[in-house]
Amino acid sequence: MATVGKNILDNLTTGMYSDSKVIYREYIQNACDQIDLAIREGILSADEGYVDIYTDSKKRYISIKDNATGVKADDFIEDVGDIANSNKEIGKNKGFRGIGRLCGLAYCKTLKFTTSYLGEGTKSIMTCDAQKMRAMLVENKKYTLDEIWDAIITYSTEPETIDEHYFEVEMFDINKENTDLLNDAKVREYLSFVVPVPYKNTFILRNQIYSYAKSIGYTIDEYCVRVNGSQIFKEYTTKLKEQSGASLKNYDEISRLEFKDFRDASGNLIAWMWVGLSRFEKQIPSINHMRGLRVRSANIQLGGDDTLQPLFKENRGNYYFVGEVFAASRNLIPNSQRDYFNENETRVLFEDLLREYFYDVLHKLYYEANRVKNDYKRQEEYLSKVAEYQKKEKEQGFVNEEERQKLQFDIDKAKKSAEDARKRLDKLDNSDSASPLSEVRKSIGQKYEADKLKKKAETTTVTIVDDEDKKKSFVTSNMSKLSRSERKLVSKILSIITDIAPKDIAEQIIDKIKEEMR
Repeated sequence: MATVGKNILDNLTTGMYSDSKVIYREYIQNACDQIDLAIREGILSADEGYVDIYTDSKKRYISIKDNATGVKADDFIEDVGDIANSNKEIGKNKGFRGIGRLCGLAYCKTLKFTTSYLGEGTKSIMTCDAQKMRAMLVENKKYTLDEIWDAIITYSTEPETIDEHYFEVEMFDINKENTDLLNDAKVREYLSFVVPVPYKNTFILRNQIYSYAKSIGYTIDEYCVRVNGSQIFKEYTTKLKEQSGASLKNYDEISRLEFKDFRDASGNLIAWMWVGLSRFEKQIPSINHMRGLRVRSANIQLGGDDTLQPLFKENRGNYYFVGEVFAASRNLIPNSQRDYFNENETRVLFEDLLREYFYDVLHKLYYEANRVKNDYKRQEEYLSKVAEYQKKEKEQGFVNEEERQKLQFDIDKAKKSAEDARKRLDKLDNSDSASPLSEVRKSIGQKYEADKLKKKAETTTVTIVDDEDKKKSFVTSNMSKLSRSERKLVSKILSIITDIAPKDIAEQIIDKIKEEMR
């Protein structure tokens, strides 16, 4: 018989995951499977299951405990002690490889499993000397998997109240290099998007997600997960924020959700998604932890916020959006690291369907949104140039006739651009009101007060004045102390200032000269 060496244990523990916080995901998904079983067996009602996480940074201790079925005493050694020999079903259970419970061995000195099954009056305990395991793994000596396992594992039992049913994972003496596991804020942030928990009740669009899932016959698995007594929720919100000095401010908002099914040629559901529609002002800043389209299997996130990024036409596209893609096909099987799916025909189809939607719909959305914003800005630019002209005319602000003519030319050019922009926007007004682009255009229009802007741009004009009035509108017109030749010199100086200085600086200098020369 072939010998299984110690390196396999190294690969399944210290070498399996790049982020230590995955231990929470692994143990929570196991707990959720048992909560499902407890509900099916009538041990729990649908809303009674929970997973409680307790951390103590001073003692460097973690406990993860559920109130599900627990494990029968007779099955304990086989179910908990065996490695990669799970009796769970692929496509039905969240965990199925039988290796997730080993992950804690990499991050503490002692890993302990304690469980009790309803009606038995016994608690079964398995204690793992994780520190000894890691020492044996780096020894210059060949050990078999069985030799290490036998050296680090002890089993015991103790009396327990007969009506108790639970499974608890305890980690003692967390490694100093894994202190993040004890950081309450970081743990909450991680769990809020990774594990299968409900949406935060302040996310006012959440009911649309539940309604849509129900309409296609899909159940979103959700569980009560608490960290030090405080329940975890998916931290989605309709507000998009950006850094403004030392504080945050809202710069955009999700106004509507768009839904999309992905089906095979026979109409079978492969996956479905929701995506938030905003004004797409810019790539969503990283301060918004919810940014990016996230892929989920059994409502557990696979990978990070960039997992689906390669399916976009351009990498930046992913971070214009907020949303979730739910895997529905049993053939979309998470890989051992749970950062994506195993490669098979269904995964290829899944990627092809998403890539087509990302290219044909999502990519166009933020590009078209930018065009719409630019069309509104063209109208604003026209009004701004008219206002600038009228102000100079009223306040004797033209440096010379050349400047006046240049501003009139700029106004004519801006007016044509604004008229073309209005035609494009009017065309969009007549498009399908149910389309995502129509919603985006509507949201952008509300920001720019589209109707008022359109009416003002259509009715605003520059009145052409006679030659006598023109003379009164120059900066030098009111410099009565100066001779005609001096005024010409000042006008020339002002023209040079206007040509070489930034606009705001030039205006400040000219205002000061006007003040001194009066």
